Amino acid sequence: MSWKICYVAALAIGLGWSLPLPALADAANGERLARQWCANCHVIDAAGPSATITQGPPSFRTAAGHLNPGELRTWLTHPHGAMPDLSLTRAEIDDLIAYIETRR
Repeated sequence: MSWKICYVAALAIGLGWSLPLPALADAANGERLARQWCANCHVIDAAGPSATITQGPPSFRTAAGHLNPGELRTWLTHPHGAMPDLSLTRAEIDDLIAYIETRR
């Protein structure tokens, strides 16, 4: 039975190391990135030039309500459809996810 405990502990530690640390993400920088790269197509908040878009890519509020952080990471890591490849760093993706999470 002790090997099972060791296995589960090792698995938990491994998973913990592979997940981003939310405390390190900078939502303010994520907002800056969103305004720079995303606001031309997505509604990122209630104001701004993209707030009048009635059809098109989902708003950040919609994305936050339907996708968990892991799913958001997948979308940002592997561009899709008409979304351009922004070549964001891991830290920038973490920051952008942190900002999108504030839109819930």
